[in-house]
Amino acid sequence: MKPLSFKRHRFHPDVIRQAVWLYYRFTLSLRDVEDLMAERGIDVTYETIRCWIDKFGMAIAANIRKRRGPADCI
Repeated sequence: MKPLSFKRHRFHPDVIRQAVWLYYRFTLSLRDVEDLMAERGIDVTYETIRCWIDKFGMAIAANIRKRRGPADCI
């Protein structure tokens, strides 16, 4: 899998990763993620977060699963 490219995006890659992670990890709505980002002082709209999720969501989720490794079943 090739690395993600965040070129031509206004926000820092860490902000994008955090928003996508929040959306998938806690199954929040886009507006909930928008509110959490606002609490951290980041002014981003839910539409921007939706675009990030459409563009980067599956790749970030796959990277998280890959790093986590398989679950050990006993």
